[in-house]
Parts: sequence; C-alpha cells; structure tokens
Amino acid sequence: MHFISIAHVLGLLLIVTGSFMFLPAICSVYYNESDLLPIIYSALITVGLGLPSWKYCRSDEELNIKDGIFIAVVGWFLVSALSGLPFMIHGSIPSFTDAFFEMMSGYTTTGATILTDIESLPHGLLFWRSETHLLGGMGFLTLTIIFLPKGMGGMRLFRAESSPGQVITKEKFKARNRDTMIMLWLIYLGLNILQIILLWLGDMPMFDAMCTAFGTVSTSGYSPKNASIGHYNSAYFDWIIILFMFLGGMTFILFYQMMRGDWRALKINTEFRWYIGFILFFCGMVSFILWQNNTYGAMDSLRYGTFQVISLLTTTGYGTADYELWPQASQMFLYAVCFIGACAGSTTSGIKVVHYVIICKYMYASIRKIFFQPMAVISIRLNQRPVEQAIIDLAICYFIVNIFMVLLGGCVMVLLDSMDYVTAMSSVIAALMNIGPGFGDVGPSENYAFISDTGKWFLAWNMMVGRLEMFSALVVFYPSFWKK
Repeated sequence: MHFISIAHVLGLLLIVTGSFMFLPAICSVYYNESDLLPIIYSALITVGLGLPSWKYCRSDEELNIKDGIFIAVVGWFLVSALSGLPFMIHGSIPSFTDAFFEMMSGYTTTGATILTDIESLPHGLLFWRSETHLLGGMGFLTLTIIFLPKGMGGMRLFRAESSPGQVITKEKFKARNRDTMIMLWLIYLGLNILQIILLWLGDMPMFDAMCTAFGTVSTSGYSPKNASIGHYNSAYFDWIIILFMFLGGMTFILFYQMMRGDWRALKINTEFRWYIGFILFFCGMVSFILWQNNTYGAMDSLRYGTFQVISLLTTTGYGTADYELWPQASQMFLYAVCFIGACAGSTTSGIKVVHYVIICKYMYASIRKIFFQPMAVISIRLNQRPVEQAIIDLAICYFIVNIFMVLLGGCVMVLLDSMDYVTAMSSVIAALMNIGPGFGDVGPSENYAFISDTGKWFLAWNMMVGRLEMFSALVVFYPSFWKK
C-alpha cells in the first residue's frame, strides 16, 4: 500500500472535517451559548492534526483499491473519534465511547442516539450533530475527492465507500471528474435547501428546519427534538418529510442523468420501478391495518403509516408515533421493511432494492428452467440490459452476508448485554442497516444509553460495516489484504 499517499488523504480528510466545525461555531455565537469554545478548540485540534500529513506527505503515486479501502475504514473511525471532541470538552457527553457512538451514528446516517434529553444540548452542538448527517449522507470521502489533486485515484476512494449495487446496475460515472462530483453535491445540497425553505414556510423555526432537512435528505434521522418529528404534530411537515425521504432513497445518478436531459433513464430504471412498488405495497398494508383496527382515522392512518414505512424503508429512522403501540400485524410489516433499504447509489443503507430485484428474477428464471424450459437460456435483465452471472453471484452473496451478520450480531449482543432476543436482534438490524430506532428496548421511544461500552463499540462497528456496504469493511480481516 502507498502509505505516504494514504497519510496525505487522511490529513486532507481531517482538515475538511475540522473546517466544517466552524459552521456550528457561528450558530453558537448567534445563540450566545456555552458551547462556542469547545467547538473552536475541537476544530483547531482536528485541523492541526491533519495539516502536517496533508502538507508533508505528498507523493505522485496513485491510490489503488486497497489504499481506498484502508482510507475508508480508518477515515470513518478517525473522523468519528475527533468529531466527538466538542461534546466531550463541553461535558454534554463526557464518555469517549458515547461520543464516538453518537458521531459514528451521525456520519453513517444511522440516527441511533445515547442522548436521553436531546433538547438540553446547546444549539451549536445540536447543529454539529445534524451536520454529521449532511456530510455523511453523500459520504465525506466523496467530498474529499473534490479537493484531491488529479491522479490521486479518486475512483478507488469512491468505490471503497459506494454501494456494490452501483456496480450491479452499471450506473457509473467518472469519479475523477470534479465537475461530476460537484454536480452530485449540488443536487444533494439543493434538495436540502429546498426542504429547508418548505419547512420554514410551514412555520417551522429555521434552526429546526435546517437540522430536520439535514436528517431527511441524507436519510439519517437525528432530530433536535426528543419526540422526533412527532413533536410538531403537523400533517404538512409529515408529508414534506415523506417526499424528501423518498427522494433521498432514489439513486442520485438518476438526478444527474435527468439534469442532463436524459429522462429515459428514469423510465427504464428497473430498480426505481421496484422501489415504487415496495412503497405502495407496504404503505398500503400498514395504513389499511391501522385504519381497520381503528388506531387512527382513514387520513391519519395513511399519513402515519406512510411516514413510518418510508422512514424505515429509506433507513431514515424519523418517527411521528410510537409504532410499538400499533397492532402486531402492522409491526410485522415494519419489521420486514427494515431488511429492504432503498436504491443503490442513494444516501440510504440496507440491503438495497436492486439486490432483491436480481434475487427474485434469478429465482423466477431458475424455476422456469427447472420445471418448464430445461433447455432454455434465460437471461436476467436490468434497465433493459442482461446481467452477468458474476453480478448475480455478488447480489446473492451480499444478501447472505447481511443475514449472517444480523444473526451472528444478535447472538453477540445477547452475550454482551444479556438483553432479550428482540432487542438484541433489533439493535443489530438498526445498526447494520443504518436505521437507528428498532424494536424492544431500542424502540422509537427509547435510546441506546443503557447498552454497555463493549456493546456500543460492537454496534458502532456494525454501523460502519453497513455504511461501507459490507465488503469494504470486512475485507481488511483477510490476511491476503495486507500482502503485496
């Protein structure tokens, strides 16, 4: 591996992270609260640690895929650790483990929290907490690529942090092309700004609108309120957030293609059609169950059911109600939704719709071939193009590894914290799929504060594994990875 180039990129990553800490400092000045100096000190420490590596570790060597994976894994841990400094220095989260967990949850867009009283935090720290969603939603390594010199291997960094689903759908673009990367970030920021304006026009305070938008488009889930979106009790806010959670669940390559005038890409995109189908089915079922059981009226059933389904499907994790009080049948559908995720190449995590598309098509083709057309050659097609067998194998492998990680992780949490199996399994699902709230003692009205330090580190690792789409985070355990 090219350690000099790696140190240069990691130094730049710390400079970018520390620079963004000055935005919540402005918020602290505006509200004149006690968190200004802790944020400033943390920003200076982070930038100061990054400057020497960035300035003196320069090399003409281009990064390879191993370098990209190493930077992704080490970078997520390093940034999460230093981003917790404002909370530790201020004293609002004195434990390093808790601060690391909160920041890893923020950057990986998980939204799981150890805070029992969110509203007691100063505005600057609340803003920084939500800003980690803004940076992590598109991936802070993709932001770093913009500032890298040409020839440093931006594509390798992008591949290390992006979804294998983008390989499956073949929706690629040149990651070295700064114009393309900047365009994706402009689309992402544009959606955030549009949602902020719409929420503010509905009389949500500007600070709350910004924090809520940061957690919506990034499909993350941190809210400045203890009761999440349920605090506002507004149908207008709920439907605005539903819309932008849905948009955050779309692959951003589609936005890029549509802005270039290629609207046909949306029409032929197989995953997008299945994404719409999943939403209509699960929203319809949960809303119908709520209405049939007289939990809410017809319109409120549609509103609450749709909100919670899309929130969990897109791995956002916002809540407007305690869904554990809903009928068991509706909870069953919500539990199933946690295993899906939205589109590859979006800000969401989870298994992703495209893997289910390939697996379902593979099963259908296999049944046809075995029972009806044994001599036929049946191809699986996505976006009107045939899919290679290697890609099919990748999708099946990715699905199996996710299920294995959930089962193994649930057993580990039971052993570590002696919790009930519902909470243990749900905590791992919520962390690995980057959802945030789950069921049991980590449900929508609970938090993760009661979990032991060892359990929090294990869940934080699962958050990163889920965000890096499994393989990049696990391959570092292969001995061959460290060989030349």
